Amino acid sequence: MRRIEAVLFASAAPVAREDLGRVVGQGVSIDLLIEDLAADLEGRAFEIAQVAGGWMFRTRTAYAPAIRAAADMGDQLLDLSEFDVAVLAAIAYHQPITRDGLKDIFGKEISRDLLGRLHARDLIGIGPRAPRRGAPYTFVTTDAFLAAFGMESLRDLPDPEPLGDAGLAARA
Repeated sequence: MRRIEAVLFASAAPVAREDLGRVVGQGVSIDLLIEDLAADLEGRAFEIAQVAGGWMFRTRTAYAPAIRAAADMGDQLLDLSEFDVAVLAAIAYHQPITRDGLKDIFGKEISRDLLGRLHARDLIGIGPRAPRRGAPYTFVTTDAFLAAFGMESLRDLPDPEPLGDAGLAARA
C-alpha cells in the first residue's frame, strides 16, 4: 500500500492500474490496496480519486479556499469562462465534432483562438478527420479534461436531458 501511496504522491497525472501493478507485483489486488489507502486517508486533507483511467491524490474540496488563499496557484487554475466550459461540454457530449458542428450548436463561429487555448491546456485534442469534403479536423476531450473535472470516463458526464430541462444546456 505504501508503494502505491509513494507513486501517487510523486505523480502529477493519474496512474493507471497497469503501472501500479508493476509497482506491487502480479497477483496483488490493486483494488484492495486502493481501498486500504483510502481508509487510511480518512479525515486527512487529501484523498485518492479514480479519474481518467487511473488514480491520483487530490485535495478535498473543503480545503480549496485555504489553498487559494495561501498559494499562488498561477497556471494550476483552469480559469475558464462560462462560454469556455460550454464549448468543452459540447465537445465532450458530441465528440468527435468539427468547428462547423460547434457552430451549429452555438449559432456562431467558435474562434480558433479559443480552441487553441483549450488544446494548449490539453483539455481537448485533435480527433479523426471528418469524412466529408475537405476532411475538416474534429475535436475530442483528453484524459487531462477528465482529470480536471474529476471524471473516470465520459460516462460520468451528467445526463444531458435533465440539464436541458433545467435550462443549463441546449436540448439536442
